[in-house]
Amino acid sequence: MKHASTQALFDYWNRRRGHRWAPARSEIDPADIRHVLGDTFLLASDFVDDLRFRLGGTRVCALFAREIKGESFTGLWSETSREKIEDLLTVVLDEKVGVVAGVLGRTESGAEVELELLLLPLAFDGRSRVRALGVLAPLTPPYWLGEQPVVGLELRTLRHIGPKSNIDAPVFGQANDRPRTRHGFVVYSGGRESDGKLPG
Repeated sequence: MKHASTQALFDYWNRRRGHRWAPARSEIDPADIRHVLGDTFLLASDFVDDLRFRLGGTRVCALFAREIKGESFTGLWSETSREKIEDLLTVVLDEKVGVVAGVLGRTESGAEVELELLLLPLAFDGRSRVRALGVLAPLTPPYWLGEQPVVGLELRTLRHIGPKSNIDAPVFGQANDRPRTRHGFVVYSGGRESDGKLPG
């Protein structure tokens, strides 16, 4: 994560969820993240097939030079990236996995801006239909921000960020365990001895 807002929101989301997959919308207090609200957005499924912006921060809206509340999230993406974004949303919402991505934004005149996207799932609490919390922020704000709207987003790089508490260290068996066959492969339990240092 390169942008300060991305790092701050992820750290806050991580603290709020504890040992669960994700916190609920009711557990997210805007006052706690007031310093990054301008780069933040919420996505909700309000009886529609696709996710729409429930809220867009002032700097997020400035990228598109308009208020984006109620607009389709996938509608902001270029044709070549739209299917990838739909797949990405499925991963975030169904598998409860966060993602951080490098994004390129383009204006009608061809001006470009490098952006960082963070998408984090929110648990359904029986009331709110808000499904995801995120950040969309320029790594370097362009001089034309707020004047020339971004008309298309293109997905460039992508990294999944799973829950830290669910990542366990590998467990090795005893070196003298008998090998066992699994799906045509011979699996030997155990591993080479280590001095405790991770490989470089």
